[in-house]
Amino acid sequence: MPYHWGSDVMKQRVLFLPLLMLVMLPVGIYPSSDKVVKDSIVSQTRKRTYYLFVPDNLKPSVEVPLIVLLHGSGRNGLSLVEKWKDIAKQEGLIVVGPDSIDSSKWGSPEDGPDFLHDLAEAIKSKYPVNPRRVYLFGHSGGAVFALYMSLYESQYFAATAVHAGAIHPENYSVIDIAKRKIPIFIFVGTKDQFFPLNVVRPTRDELNKRGFSAELTEISNHDHWYYDLAPKINSSAWESLKKHDLAGDPHYEQYDFKK
Repeated sequence: MPYHWGSDVMKQRVLFLPLLMLVMLPVGIYPSSDKVVKDSIVSQTRKRTYYLFVPDNLKPSVEVPLIVLLHGSGRNGLSLVEKWKDIAKQEGLIVVGPDSIDSSKWGSPEDGPDFLHDLAEAIKSKYPVNPRRVYLFGHSGGAVFALYMSLYESQYFAATAVHAGAIHPENYSVIDIAKRKIPIFIFVGTKDQFFPLNVVRPTRDELNKRGFSAELTEISNHDHWYYDLAPKINSSAWESLKKHDLAGDPHYEQYDFKK
């Protein structure tokens, strides 16, 4: 004989379903929970990988900052996102770390500015990002690229912080491309073998000579290795970045790097 739900059982089922739905609701608005998510977008016809951390307590009604993290040579986006997620959770901000096309370097036009813009816009379309508070942070090779991207897109990114990076003197003319004197914060160890002080200090000085307010923090007895000191460096970087936002809506400038 086929089984039929009795009236009492049906009542229990009707009562049970709303309770089940209530139990299954996530604690926050977005399904995160301390996990870094690996995902991808298509930018300039190429599939690009990135790593994303979104605190699980964000609310759609509250816009939050976004930091785009550019990894060091030979690494990937995860290497920075993992080091930033604690601050992201504490401060209520989103961090995303893209992979460069070639993990050993960053280059234009393949890695930016178009790709970084496409990535930031993709995150904005899914999460409550404050468009006037999109920042850049980079380490080593990613730091150098972040400096250049800051100058090209000074009206899109609110501010930039880097660890162990500099602009080569032969490329100082690129500073004049910037249409806004974007705030720039540089952190470097006094014993950095790849970016010594006699290379990094002139970058700060040249930026300031051209009207910027670049700040350099020299970390005593620190070398090029970012990862052990990452909590301290990231905390200081965020304290500097969070003081700045765009005065108006962001403007993205397009360039033809083929010329």
